[in-house]
Amino acid sequence: MKNWKFAMASTILGSALILGACGSTEDDTAADQPGSDTEETTQDTAGDEEAAVEGSVSGDGSSTVAPIMEGVVEEYAGAQPDVQVTVGVSGTGGGFEKFIQGETDFSNASRPIKDEEIASLEEAGVDYTELLLAYDGLSVVVSQENDWVEDLTVEDLKKLWVEDGSTKMWSDINPDWPEEEVVFYAPGTDSGTFDYFNEVILEDEDLVSSATLSEDDNILVQGIQADPNAIGFFGYAYYVANQDTLKVVSIDGVEPTNDSIESGEYSPLSRPLFVYASNTAVAEDDAVFDFLKYTVENAGEMAESVGYVALPQEEYDKGLADLEALR
Repeated sequence: MKNWKFAMASTILGSALILGACGSTEDDTAADQPGSDTEETTQDTAGDEEAAVEGSVSGDGSSTVAPIMEGVVEEYAGAQPDVQVTVGVSGTGGGFEKFIQGETDFSNASRPIKDEEIASLEEAGVDYTELLLAYDGLSVVVSQENDWVEDLTVEDLKKLWVEDGSTKMWSDINPDWPEEEVVFYAPGTDSGTFDYFNEVILEDEDLVSSATLSEDDNILVQGIQADPNAIGFFGYAYYVANQDTLKVVSIDGVEPTNDSIESGEYSPLSRPLFVYASNTAVAEDDAVFDFLKYTVENAGEMAESVGYVALPQEEYDKGLADLEALR
C-alpha cells in the first residue's frame, strides 16, 4: 500500500474525489484475434469475473476522515476498476444532511451522530450502521515562527477561543508573551471537528467571532503557516503532513502522538473517527457492500500511513461482522 503521509489532497469545500475506470477492451480484442483460444480464456477468467463488482458508490462528510478515505478509494480503484466511488467533503454535518436526504450511501464523521440527526434519519426511514475507522487527536497548532507558545491548558484554550467581547492578546494568557492580537483559524460550523472542540473545550459557548472558518483544513494550514500570531486546530494527520511549517502545542503537558492518542492520555482531545453506512445500500448494492468491506479491512493501515492511529483489530472485526449481517 502506498505511503500517503505527505500526499494529502486539497479537499476543498464542495469538491469530490472520484475514482474508478471502465474495464479495458484489450482482452476482448485479443480473444477475437486469429489463433486465440477463446474457450481457454473464458475458463481462465471465470473466477475473476465472479469476484468482479460493477456500479457506483457515493459518500460525503468529514474533512478529517478524508485523508483515510482518499487513500482507500484510490487503492480500491485498482482492485475494482469497474466501480466508481465518489466522496465529497462537506464536513460532518453537511455529510449527514446529504445522508438523511438519501443522496449518499455512507457518511464520514469526526464525531458521533447527534440525537437530532438520528431523529431525522428515523423520520426519513434511513437505517444505518456505525463503523469505526481510527483514532484522531485534535491538534492545536501555531506557526513555526511562534517562539513563545509551547503548552496551553484546557482553561487557556477556553479563555482564548470563547467569544467574550474583548480583543484577544497573547499577553492575556501569559504576561511574558507578546502584546499582539491573536489570529484564529478554525474548521467551519458544519465540521465535526468544530463540534467536538465546541463540546469539550468551549462547553457550547460561542467561538470567538474574529476566527476565520473553513471546511477545508488546507486553508487553515496555509493561514497559520503564514502568521506567527495565528493559532488553529484540526485533525492530527493535517499537522503530521505539515509539521515542517507548523508547531503543535501540548495540552496540559501532553503532546498528541500515536501513543498518547491511543491510550487516551491526550485528553480531552482524543476522539474516534466514523463511517455511517446505509443499511439498505449495503444490503442491496454489491458495490456499496464491497467498497465498505474493503474500507474497514484496510482502514487501520491507511490510517497509520496518513498520521492517524489504528484501532484494535477486534474493532475492525466487529465492523466487518456488522456489514456481513446486513447481507
